[in-house]
Amino acid sequence: MHIDTLKNLAVDALEELKARDITQLDVAKLTEVTDLMLIASGTSTRHVAALAQNVVEKAKAAGVGPLGVEGGDNADWVLVDLGDVVVHVMMPEARALYDLERLWADLPSDSGAISGALNETLERFHERAGMS
Repeated sequence: MHIDTLKNLAVDALEELKARDITQLDVAKLTEVTDLMLIASGTSTRHVAALAQNVVEKAKAAGVGPLGVEGGDNADWVLVDLGDVVVHVMMPEARALYDLERLWADLPSDSGAISGALNETLERFHERAGMS
């Protein structure tokens, strides 16, 4: 499935259940893992789970089985991996803590420097979360 079609499918699934603050990040030049990330917020852990499940169901109905789903019921963050598009559905508090938009925006475009920048950023997040 073409990436724009896949993106639109995921955005439509999120909008259908009233996801908040949907953001698109083009990360194709920053990682080989995926080309596009969608980040959306839910209003409760049940809403986050329902949003992610709706993305999974719409993708399957279109013939695209997710490569993986991380998180689940009562999770602050659920990730749906659709290959070229990765969807992050998060509670606002988790979204603010991990600040994926800034993390990916701050990465250098030089792929050799990305690993070091990611490690530094993850260390800061772990310190903030009391995980150091």
